[in-house]
Amino acid sequence: MSRKWFIAAVGTFIHLLLGTVYAWSFFQGPITDFSGWSNTQVAWAFSISILMLGLTSAWAGNKMTAYGPRKLAIVGGLLYGLGYLISGYALAHHQLFLLYLGFGFLGGIGLGLAYVTPVATVSAWFTEKQGLATGMVVMGFGFGALVMSKFMAPLFLQMSDNNLSGTFYMIGAVMLVLIPLFATFLKMPVGVETATVEKADNYKPLHKYILSKPFIIVWLVFMSSIVAGMIFISFQSPLLQDLMMAKMPTDTNFSDPQVIATLAAAGGTLIAISSVFNGAGRFVWGAVSDKIGRMRSFRIILALQAVVFGLLIFVTNPIIFSVLVCVVLLSYGGGFGVLPSLAKDMFGDSMMASIYGALLTAWGAGGIVGPQIVAFMKDNYAADAGLYAFIAGGIILITGLALSFAYKQK
Repeated sequence: MSRKWFIAAVGTFIHLLLGTVYAWSFFQGPITDFSGWSNTQVAWAFSISILMLGLTSAWAGNKMTAYGPRKLAIVGGLLYGLGYLISGYALAHHQLFLLYLGFGFLGGIGLGLAYVTPVATVSAWFTEKQGLATGMVVMGFGFGALVMSKFMAPLFLQMSDNNLSGTFYMIGAVMLVLIPLFATFLKMPVGVETATVEKADNYKPLHKYILSKPFIIVWLVFMSSIVAGMIFISFQSPLLQDLMMAKMPTDTNFSDPQVIATLAAAGGTLIAISSVFNGAGRFVWGAVSDKIGRMRSFRIILALQAVVFGLLIFVTNPIIFSVLVCVVLLSYGGGFGVLPSLAKDMFGDSMMASIYGALLTAWGAGGIVGPQIVAFMKDNYAADAGLYAFIAGGIILITGLALSFAYKQK
């Protein structure tokens, strides 16, 4: 294996571990039931995490030259693991603020530090097939929910006798060890750091770029796709279980442990399967964008999601619902596969890490809007929560699609 493909493999494994955050909907219901907190209160832990991920990615992308990818990724892995440990303590002692601090604030900062560095590093190693290489790395992030929902979480729940706190402690320990270990292998190609610094001296300040029309349009387009995906990443398991319960006989005892286990297993299976589509979308759409162009790929992604959201308004069958969720996450993941190459196309090699990091703030914004739309609907309009959430998501997608036609590549 050549050095650049080894770096790409390391980056993919780091993203695989970081992507376990996408299995949040696996824990959303159990934490709500265990703690007595509302859906909105619990969902804020995930929203804060994604918000901090986006904000920290912007900072980390701009500091790659100063600190290097290895240091940033190691610190990120340690903070992400620490976030799980604090969250375990928060669940054990019913401290909502500590859940926000651990999983949300510290864990999100760790995600941001460790997320952007493998992508920017791999981008520097590959002068050709940008979409393919970076798509492969971010594909790992999409597969993270599969690893968590079907392997790590069930195993640790069994080992801890279904104790949520103990499960979070074990997950945290794994992250503390493995992410820093993989991060030690991250390294920029020889001469890239120096060349980047020399070229960057000839560029205007970063805020001049992020206030430009092309940047703002891409940010809004990307954010539209994020909101759509986050609606399901945060609540796909509860939404599926709602449809399944509606199909069950009216005399079903929903407090029966067997019924609860059946519903939870179905939710976990959907998380696992949809994560495969999320991961594959990053790789596939990254490669497709090499052929048909970056913004054209984004337009197809948004249009496909908008059609699916329109169909979801009328769907009551759990299987059809699951299929459509997979299509949404295939498209959602595709946005992450296209974005790194689009950032590089927009402003060149020397600004790629900074611009890419700044664009990821849209991820943070979407991470608040998407989950909170569903959480609000479930807390206030439980019977029609999915319907209202799908209408809201569809409107946002159509708006993003319309904005994409205002983009002009200089």
